[in-house]
Amino acid sequence: MPGPVFLSNEHVSLRTVEAEDCSFLHEAISSPDIWRPMHSAKPTTLKEIRDTVETDGPSSSVRLLIADGSTPVGLLGFSDIERTAGVATISYWIHPDHWGTGYGTEAVELFVEYGFEQLGLHKVVAEVIDFNEVSKHLLEKIGFVEEGRQREQDFVDGEYHDCVLYGLLASEWRDQRRS
Repeated sequence: MPGPVFLSNEHVSLRTVEAEDCSFLHEAISSPDIWRPMHSAKPTTLKEIRDTVETDGPSSSVRLLIADGSTPVGLLGFSDIERTAGVATISYWIHPDHWGTGYGTEAVELFVEYGFEQLGLHKVVAEVIDFNEVSKHLLEKIGFVEEGRQREQDFVDGEYHDCVLYGLLASEWRDQRRS
């Protein structure tokens, strides 16, 4: 069972990642549907995942399990939190069994709100491989703006792909929430 609820809304809860979640994480990130768009072609063992979960102490990242009640459906997090500039990189994935449910959008919105209102971030950034249309749509739908492109940055399935860079400022987030 996932850890305690850290954040929640009507449909999703964001929970701490616990040792009991390792099998779910291992199965999900081993799926080509997950690792291809995350440009992570290196296989990860269950032991590596357990070691990461069990030894993950205070750092410049925050990682939470996305759940529907007590059922895990995905993972999201902030990495590379730069406290001086107030910038963090968001990443996320939803298990293919739960695609098309809205969990991703709701979880990312909830987490971005947390980043701006609780962590005091000034900006959240994201990097998306150019063929990941679903992820690009999700970011744009909640207000992220394309800020740039790294040409042929990622290598997946024998081909180079561009990496699209997105950003969202706290002021933009607050303005769109007021309107």
